[in-house]
Amino acid sequence: SRTILGRELEIVRKAPDQRGFQVQPKRWAIERTFSWLTAHRRLARDYETSPARSETMIRWAMIGIMVRRLTRGGPATRPGARSLLRNVT
Repeated sequence: SRTILGRELEIVRKAPDQRGFQVQPKRWAIERTFSWLTAHRRLARDYETSPARSETMIRWAMIGIMVRRLTRGGPATRPGARSLLRNVT
């Protein structure tokens, strides 16, 4: 672990005997957050020339994500499997 910019940084590496893919919980949380951010069109590419403006756009995107979650009113749900046959009678 190392402290950078007042934040604790821990690099998570895979086990030496690990073969193939294995989900690493901490890394998964970061990858999921990046996925949420890149859903915002302006953050899908590196358009910003100023790091401060880039940080501002990331903050705006996260504010939008959090507001949607807070106003949703219930737990997050995942759409179930869709049937290929619709309205078959």
